[in-house]
Amino acid sequence: MHAKSLPLHVLMLAALAAASSAHAAPRSAGQTVFQNNCASCHSVDSGLSSRAGPGLFGLVGRKAAAVPGYNYSNALIKSGKTWTRAELDLFLADPAKSVPGTTMPVGITDKKARATLVDYLATLQGPATAAAPATAAAPPERSGSWDDNQPGKIHHIKLSDLPPPFATASAGNGPRVEARPNGSLPVVPKGFAVSVFASDTDKARLPLRAPNGDIFLAATAKGEIKLLRANNGQSVDTAEVFASGLTRPYGMALWPSGANPQYLYVANVNAIVRIPYRNGDLKARGAPEVVVPELSETSGGHTTRTLAFSADDKTLLLSIGSATNVATEIGPKPPEPLAQWEARHGVGASWGVETDRATVMAFDADGKNRRTYATGLRNCVGMLVYPGTGDVMCNVNERDALGDNLPPDYLTRVKQGGFYGWPWYYIGDNEDPRLKGQRPDLKGKVIVPDVLIQSHSAPLGMAVYHAPKGAQHAFPKEYEGDIFVALHGSWNRGVRTGYKVVRVFMKNGVPTGQYQDFMSGMVLSDRDVWGRPAGVAVAADGALLVVDDAGSGVVWRIAPQR
Repeated sequence: MHAKSLPLHVLMLAALAAASSAHAAPRSAGQTVFQNNCASCHSVDSGLSSRAGPGLFGLVGRKAAAVPGYNYSNALIKSGKTWTRAELDLFLADPAKSVPGTTMPVGITDKKARATLVDYLATLQGPATAAAPATAAAPPERSGSWDDNQPGKIHHIKLSDLPPPFATASAGNGPRVEARPNGSLPVVPKGFAVSVFASDTDKARLPLRAPNGDIFLAATAKGEIKLLRANNGQSVDTAEVFASGLTRPYGMALWPSGANPQYLYVANVNAIVRIPYRNGDLKARGAPEVVVPELSETSGGHTTRTLAFSADDKTLLLSIGSATNVATEIGPKPPEPLAQWEARHGVGASWGVETDRATVMAFDADGKNRRTYATGLRNCVGMLVYPGTGDVMCNVNERDALGDNLPPDYLTRVKQGGFYGWPWYYIGDNEDPRLKGQRPDLKGKVIVPDVLIQSHSAPLGMAVYHAPKGAQHAFPKEYEGDIFVALHGSWNRGVRTGYKVVRVFMKNGVPTGQYQDFMSGMVLSDRDVWGRPAGVAVAADGALLVVDDAGSGVVWRIAPQR
């Protein structure tokens, strides 16, 4: 049978098997750098398939912005660059400096690592081969897409709503980020108003409020923690670099909780440090102290680590995302007897490059007494401890390449010792067809998450809405205890979804399964967007702050109209 007449899902499975076989060979140093820094966003197949970023096969010698069909930034299109070794070295060292306005989020600062990566990319030469087309062009799925967003609209996705795997083709549809048009503002429900709290935040993502109301921001690409102060509460008048010289910092947590913290804990890409801090400090009062020197043996793939302390401040929780999409290369068995492996790493824990990945880990506050808290969470990129109940809660970015509407991303309470399915199962006992038959023993052990979110929405930061004492701009009482979630937006969906902030309904500290659109309006077309919500925080005055990492970065302020 001719390859073009094969069903799409068969072609996909064959490609995955070939990729797995290729990875079985020992990796070069440059390939390892690629896996640790680039593989979560870029492919290197000769078909130039796009993920969140364009395919990199044949990159050396290619003109910038040359992969057909990829939504490049205008900045890269207009750069006029050709990717010589020298240009790649400059760009990878500091993408924003090389191409101001690029959407490339993070560079590679180590000169030797850049050189080995460029060497590896230079080996990937030869004629590009067009990917096999689907046997039939189906109309794009618009339900749940950006043009279906509307502040106040309620969503409730159920297990019975899940389509079969490969019901649609797997899309490579990253957004093209445009400038905010004519001072446009996001759209919010009637009775609320949006304003700019801060701008030019260097694409910072995750916010954290200090007891005095200052806002810490993790500027991951810069290796910095920024601090914003708004004396009038309305907009920032003081912006400082609180700490620098960090390695892809993301998650932050203050310890101990309450009015007088002693440390700001920061999750680097592969270590946890703590920085001496007293409430009101604008600058770090000491050098970072390493409390956990290594998070996992691998640091590639998902690199956004989040931190939270238990309600009693005794346990430090850390989320670590997976190294790959669905662990096709680790093989069907761990390097030691299964029972022995799971006794040390947790039920359903994966191995190889995924050892201690796709987990929530726990430590004592000093970084000692490491243990596995939960497993099978592909990328818990938002995590918090819910006030009152003490429940650990995660936003999870689920796997890609199963179709437009599979599997849903989700928000869930995370049970100690719990297994949430990745990589062998998703959303309960649904087996991933790419790993079929490998772990039948896990069926029946997968915890079904609390809230299913439209597939590929990419939930990032979240915050519980509790109006601080004496807040002048508190939300209406019905918002109290609900959770706001930033949906960064899709790349693996034919028609994009996400790019908004949603409100997850809670009842007595338990998610109801429903969520509601709260802030949207940042998508211009099926191709173009001008905003990407990445994190949320409740300000000292009760307003909701939304970190938007599109462009140079904005923090939006949403407050009830008076």
